[in-house]
Amino acid sequence: MKLDLDLSPKLAKKQYGGDGGSYLTWSPSELPMLREGNIGAAKLALEKDGFALPRYSDSAKVVYVLQGSGTAGIALAEAEKEKVIAIKKGDAIAVPFGAVTWWYNNQDTELVVLFLGDTSKAHKVGEFTDFYLTGSNGLFTGFSTEFVARAWDLEEDMVKTLVGSQKGSGIVKLKSGVRLPEPKKEDRDGFALNCEEAPLDININNGGRVVVLNTKNLPLVGVVGLGADLVRLDGRAMCSPGFSCDSALQVTYVIRGSGRVQVVGVDGRRVLETTLKAGCLFIVPRFFVVSKIADNDGLEWFSIITTPNPIFTNLAGKTSVWKALSPEVLEASFNVAPDVEQLLRSKRNSDAVFFPPPN
Repeated sequence: MKLDLDLSPKLAKKQYGGDGGSYLTWSPSELPMLREGNIGAAKLALEKDGFALPRYSDSAKVVYVLQGSGTAGIALAEAEKEKVIAIKKGDAIAVPFGAVTWWYNNQDTELVVLFLGDTSKAHKVGEFTDFYLTGSNGLFTGFSTEFVARAWDLEEDMVKTLVGSQKGSGIVKLKSGVRLPEPKKEDRDGFALNCEEAPLDININNGGRVVVLNTKNLPLVGVVGLGADLVRLDGRAMCSPGFSCDSALQVTYVIRGSGRVQVVGVDGRRVLETTLKAGCLFIVPRFFVVSKIADNDGLEWFSIITTPNPIFTNLAGKTSVWKALSPEVLEASFNVAPDVEQLLRSKRNSDAVFFPPPN
């Protein structure tokens, strides 16, 4: 990896859209870590009656519902019938490689969905490529009428009607009264987990809270190959400096609030110091150490980690590696007297991961 990459957080830019909504992406040309880390990132925003036409992608993804509610369909090649899921804010959904998905907003509030995923098998490094089943850019517009007619066992006139009737592409606005399949509660099992309602993995008073998405609470992430977490940092609280010790990349989208972030890399060089704001995406390189301090209103983010069961090492707090090293090693390493080492060791014995604001 190039050590002089620009790690600055970036906002997504609109790629296409219309009356039904818009699709926004982060470009590797503007966020080079996407290319370096083989990561894709995009957002789908659907207005009322907005319908994202069925498609499959060249990447496995973790999806997070940022705003609103609606319906999602997921069809797997080996399944007899699609899964139809009611989705709402806070839902995380695992979308396996090659699954066909569609998204629909039947509410007045805009539905906004975040896509983060692995592009190691994608056509373009750091970008998702979607293949649409229908619409003006649908796959069957590229085949001759003869081929499609034989494949579907239909008359050519009917094929022309089926393939040519949908003039929209990617996202369309459905007519009022159009009905799509009703969601089934059982279809959520194994595919979706609401991170705002799930049991907390970490809960520090006046510090912060974490829900970790892994193979235990959403087994399908093992197939997708990605873990994730939702983190809420209270006002003026600090997230301990730490790094992923299993060579995983951390891709972070800021949902709400603002705060400061610092990232330190090779040779103790600070490679990023900036303010994080809602809507920004940034990526921490492998083994680099990151820490955040929330502003007064707090900071909330959703991250994917490029392993389904990530392991992190903290460099401050009661679970930090300092507590594991012997006093003699720390004295020699810092080149300090025993009383100075004892002062360091005596601090943060009750705080882990998140540190409440100073009095």
